[in-house]
Amino acid sequence: RAPALIVATLANFLTPFMGSSVNIALPAIGAEFGTDAIVLSWIPTAFLLAAAMVAVPFGRIADLHGMKRVFLSGVSLFTVSSLLSALAPSASWLIAFRVLQGIAGGMIFVTGLAIITSVFPPHERGRAIGINIGTVYVALSLGPVLGGTMTHCLGWRSLFFAMVPLGVAILAVAGWRLKGEWAASRGEAFDWRGSLIYSAVLLTLMSGFSRLPGPGGIALILLGLAGFAGFVRFELRAESPLLNLRLFRNRTFAFSNLAALINYSANFAVGFLLSMYLQYIKGFDAQSAGLVMVVQPVVQAFFAPVAGRLSDRIQAQRLSSFGMALCTAGLFILTFVTAQTGIAVVGGALVFLGLGFAFFSPPNTNAIMGSVERRFYGVASAMVSTMRLVGQMLSMGLALVVFALVIGNVRITPERYPALLASIHTIFLVCTSLCFFGIFISLARGKDQKTEILKGSSGQIPLSPGR
Repeated sequence: RAPALIVATLANFLTPFMGSSVNIALPAIGAEFGTDAIVLSWIPTAFLLAAAMVAVPFGRIADLHGMKRVFLSGVSLFTVSSLLSALAPSASWLIAFRVLQGIAGGMIFVTGLAIITSVFPPHERGRAIGINIGTVYVALSLGPVLGGTMTHCLGWRSLFFAMVPLGVAILAVAGWRLKGEWAASRGEAFDWRGSLIYSAVLLTLMSGFSRLPGPGGIALILLGLAGFAGFVRFELRAESPLLNLRLFRNRTFAFSNLAALINYSANFAVGFLLSMYLQYIKGFDAQSAGLVMVVQPVVQAFFAPVAGRLSDRIQAQRLSSFGMALCTAGLFILTFVTAQTGIAVVGGALVFLGLGFAFFSPPNTNAIMGSVERRFYGVASAMVSTMRLVGQMLSMGLALVVFALVIGNVRITPERYPALLASIHTIFLVCTSLCFFGIFISLARGKDQKTEILKGSSGQIPLSPGR
């Protein structure tokens, strides 16, 4: 068990560190390439979109052909794409290489959690998930600090170069210590058509959202919704579906995933917005801004293992809803920031957000993974990742829409700072309202339930009480 936890946890460090450090480096990237805010926002968005598109297909592939195989392939691709990103000659090439990183990140997301769930029994699973998620927050803690320092002293390209030796080290440790393979659905067919439809639908929806409020964006969203209806109909008839939609008959599985989607939609843009606020409005350099932003992930890293252990004994309905309420409080505080706001106020809001994430994510993830049968661990893990990634994408999409409406397609210069601050206020207000609504979604899941699949992947799924 320990080697699986170590390897999955090390790999879990890669993508959150990359994401949080790249956020703090966006102004430096924009200065080198001479790009506007809209193009800059696509540097994190491209990663999220690519990862979301491949998460469910690779989750199913991992169930069929082996989690270890997909996991190692993902780490390898992440290492190569990091090197390419470090050598990118333009913003367009950097976005393209971030797409490759996103594909690799999707492969890592869905298999790391599934491997941990496979090797740990239910009464120890929450603790292991808490440790794994705690590592994500450690990476998020180091990202702004190390990322800001590296950007300030060595330039933004050093962030991507640093991922190369780390990826190689993870591959070496995995090859040495990670034994065996996990493929609980080996022998079943892979739904290629469903995978293509799923990825195309997600791409269409997210592309449409990023193009709002223009008519092209509305048209793409309507097309994506029609495609999603077609995907649901196709999957319900498939003998070996990509995503067994009958899993959503389980109240715990369905509402826990919806709560995760809402939580990430409301909170992910915080790092992007505070990076802009601290460096443009407050005049901080990248290193100083990183030191302020480290407050949230430090709190998360400390309390996530605690919440994970508690989730082995206390219903996720209570813990996760409490976490969502804390996130709402933190976002509400940030709706009032101005150019004169003290850093202590920002830090206090980040403490609330850190506690909120820590008490929401491990119990919610434990509830999702504990509500499905073993042969669906890969798909369930993929749904966890998909809700996170789509939520993050929607959060960035909201920022894109507001920026487009308030600031426009221009570079951020001092005369644009009032418009930037107005955009930040608007986004935080919308996110606060969304997170408040998420409290009731989290409560609506009821007590944890266990899914038992009795008639194969297309059979009925009766519900029975959980632990």
